[in-house]
Amino acid sequence: MSILIYNSLTRKKEPFCPLNPQEIKMYVCGPTVYDLPHIGHARSAYIFDVIRRYLARGDKVKFVRNVTDVDDKIIDKARVEFKGEDLNTSVKKVADKYLDLYHKALQDLGIGVKDRAILEPKASEYIPKMIDFIKGLIDKGVAYPAGGDVYFDITKAKNYGKLSNQSLDKMEAGSRVGPAENKKNPLDFALWKSTKENEPYWESPWGKGRPGWHIECSVMSSDILGDEFDIHGGGIDLIFPHHENEIAQSEGAGCKFARYWIHHGLLTINGQKMAKSLGNFITVDDFIEKYKNADLLKLFFLSTHYSHPVDYTDEKIGEARKALERMVILADKLGGICLSGITEGDRGPRVNPELATIREGFVCAMDDDFNTPQALAQVFELVSATNRNIGDAAYIAEAWVLLCELTGLFGLDLVGLQGSWHTSQGDSNVNEMIKQRLAAKKRKDFAEADRLRKELEAQGIILEDTKDGTTWRKKL
Repeated sequence: MSILIYNSLTRKKEPFCPLNPQEIKMYVCGPTVYDLPHIGHARSAYIFDVIRRYLARGDKVKFVRNVTDVDDKIIDKARVEFKGEDLNTSVKKVADKYLDLYHKALQDLGIGVKDRAILEPKASEYIPKMIDFIKGLIDKGVAYPAGGDVYFDITKAKNYGKLSNQSLDKMEAGSRVGPAENKKNPLDFALWKSTKENEPYWESPWGKGRPGWHIECSVMSSDILGDEFDIHGGGIDLIFPHHENEIAQSEGAGCKFARYWIHHGLLTINGQKMAKSLGNFITVDDFIEKYKNADLLKLFFLSTHYSHPVDYTDEKIGEARKALERMVILADKLGGICLSGITEGDRGPRVNPELATIREGFVCAMDDDFNTPQALAQVFELVSATNRNIGDAAYIAEAWVLLCELTGLFGLDLVGLQGSWHTSQGDSNVNEMIKQRLAAKKRKDFAEADRLRKELEAQGIILEDTKDGTTWRKKL
């Protein structure tokens, strides 16, 4: 089965046929670096990282995630955070500060930052190429300078509205020209904006100014990936006007641009839009400080299809905790007990029919527009099947390899979790209390045995009694 992708441009699932299967080219709209990264940013970054990981199984993926470090919001933040300082300097300070915090959030989530396959161009590095691109649009007659600004002439765009599925007439009826704008048409959008007093600027043929927001993605993608590439991704809120305008200006320059458009749904908090004014703004740091484990957030994201909206609640994170514990308990069993007695012969290559069916189910789910809820269900089927066959050394050796493979595609590190949460030989105090509890049980002092268990639970230690003795793990 070939991979099917729901293409926002055609509004249907289509077989994924990359231009070059040996190098899939993918562009994703990245952060505007003016504030702390929140869990909505985390969902976007994680979704496209999972898609990249999955596509990269047998093929190389050239992945571009841009950084907007030239923007009104950054300038406004610089005026507040570095009041009285030179604005050019303070704007760079703001952009550098919040990009570093974004990178830290990605690292905490286990999403590649230093991966050589991930390119992260900054808007500020592309100003000369943006100016050249805009010159080309003017030469082709699809853009025009006006009073120090440059606008794209929307009447020259073919099929404008095809991505957002809107008619040009209806869009024009609901739009207007602002008092400071020199547009010919209300829908014309800025490619270059003349500088305002005391704002950062670059020299251009149209005077001092800076680029509009939309132009950076067209310029970066064509420069790095070429005039036509495979996948363009972003949130559903970017379809209009950002992505619609990207298409207009890129096609206006003669580029074929993106072939498949992938858009993810948005995140709400307890049914409300996330906003600082509502007191429900949750940063990545906030989440990790509260729950101590980024994989809980990943499992929460995986439980909903990327294209759907997702509502964050503490109850859903609690469900993710229970799901993660199932995997960690199995990892403890396999890594801490069972695998120690497996011979090299048991580890040899084989294909157990049940495990092969589970793997096939995972692949079929991911091939069907990256259906992570169904794929995750196969992971938990693997957990259940492995527990049923825990005494079969050959089975669990193969199951462990498969479990690491499938969870690895989701960026979940079970080996690391096992090492972090299971230390049945490493804490003399816990082991001593377990011995005391066992002695209490032998002399039928069940009240004392229960007291010791509860005392350990208060320390975050979970005991598991098995026929081979008592093991323990730290609570997630």
